[in-house]
Amino acid sequence: MTVRRPSRTLVFNKPYDVLPCFTDPEGRPTLSQYIDIPDVYPAGRLDRDSEGLLLLTSDGTLAHHITDPRHLLPKVYLVQVERVPDTAALERLQSGVVLSGALTRPARARLLEDPPSLPDRPVPIRFRKHVPTAWLELTLREGMNRQVRRMTAAVGHPTLRLVRITIGPITLGDLQPGQWRELTTREVSALSGSS
Repeated sequence: MTVRRPSRTLVFNKPYDVLPCFTDPEGRPTLSQYIDIPDVYPAGRLDRDSEGLLLLTSDGTLAHHITDPRHLLPKVYLVQVERVPDTAALERLQSGVVLSGALTRPARARLLEDPPSLPDRPVPIRFRKHVPTAWLELTLREGMNRQVRRMTAAVGHPTLRLVRITIGPITLGDLQPGQWRELTTREVSALSGSS
């Protein structure tokens, strides 16, 4: 008789330049260098050049709930962009941008007055003396491939640094890059919408 392990769900602060998978034939850094928990897999993606909150779970139903755009789970990103977006650019991000022929869902976009308090990135962003940068807080309720980067580029403000800080009710909190923790039963219930 096979004993079924209870499902496990983790929140991980993915560092920059780490692939969101456990193996890579090219030998690049992967999740396996940080997480040694069997049978957990990323629920959604966070590109190699992006940082921050990544959820991993052994519960396939929960993974589907997290990634299915019908559930409208808000995902909050801190985004450093080239130049300071004006009101028109922010309104375009909020009302939707056409990417690959499809209009993105309405988003929340706000310009931050001060840079967020984040750990330094191991590879600093490129510095251009005559090109100022700004930080945005962007909240999406869908997850198209490289959506944040494509949206900011479409409104004339390429992304320089991207850090996800929230998925639904789960926040990064004080986890440092490379750290993870297991979600509580209450957090998993809130995430799955059963609380």
